[in-house]
Amino acid sequence: MTLAQRVLVALGDGAVHSGERLAAEQAVSRSAIWKAVGALQALGVDIEAVPHSGYHLPRPLIALDATQIRARLAPEARARLRQAEVVWSLASTNDALLSRGERIGQAQLPATGQFDILAAEYQSAGRGRRSRQWFAPPGGALCLSLGWSFATLPKDASALSLAVGVCALRALASLGKLPVQLKWPNDLLVADHKLGGILIELRAESAGPAYVVIGIGINCALGGALRRRVQDSGTEPVDLAALGVMTCDRNQLAAALTNEIVRGVLEFERRGLASFAAEWRAADALAGRAVQVTLAGGDFVGQAVGVDTDGALCVHGPGGTQRFNSGEVTVRPQT
Repeated sequence: MTLAQRVLVALGDGAVHSGERLAAEQAVSRSAIWKAVGALQALGVDIEAVPHSGYHLPRPLIALDATQIRARLAPEARARLRQAEVVWSLASTNDALLSRGERIGQAQLPATGQFDILAAEYQSAGRGRRSRQWFAPPGGALCLSLGWSFATLPKDASALSLAVGVCALRALASLGKLPVQLKWPNDLLVADHKLGGILIELRAESAGPAYVVIGIGINCALGGALRRRVQDSGTEPVDLAALGVMTCDRNQLAAALTNEIVRGVLEFERRGLASFAAEWRAADALAGRAVQVTLAGGDFVGQAVGVDTDGALCVHGPGGTQRFNSGEVTVRPQT
């Protein structure tokens, strides 16, 4: 563990810790503690300095722990899990798992029907769809990826992100009654503010085995500095703390997400999107709203009327209803 990581863990109880006490506990100088705190603040951690007293976090923080995540998995998920790993920092959890699937069939991949999970406290190059940067401070979000090996790629694989969105809703329900909606194809929203996102990437051979990485990010407690940074990027964020989940046990949330995704992937293999369609429709943030679909060839404006059995977005506009399997959807205010 780096000094910055150890300091963050020490501050996790939410109490005020003096620089002198932290220095003694970590066997370093007070200057080193000051630098570690500054480094954490630069990454977006909301550490408050209390004059003549020390440092503290506005709310308690439970560090990610692979052993705790594994222990909270349901028997079905635990039986299929090959490896659970938590790291302090890396470029991207999705990229790290994808690198294992550069050549399908390598021994380092999970066996068919098995999976790995990887979580990180901080990602230096976290990203969402269309390579947009994903901002998340250490301790303030859950950045989790699951790498699953299929014998063959499901025929409706393009709709898998919709199914995973429903799985995420089911997992978030364990935290209470939260007004979370789904925006096609991969966003978790609350009143048009972004709570989280899903990024699915794959490596597959024609009519052969496939390796799919399911990445999910959930905002837990962003803090003021990171919130402003996200807003500057053009996205209005929301986090679980703002929704009343003041102390989020991210290990429990990671386990709940993993449990639901494992059940969901197995059901998706059997029945495709049909098993998730009703829940998706009930949570559809775009249904009945004016939307603009931006594609390489231009824009299409109309009214969103849900998704079809293949997971394509259906938009009714001049000339009838069109289906979109990819593209960027921007929601316009209703008139």
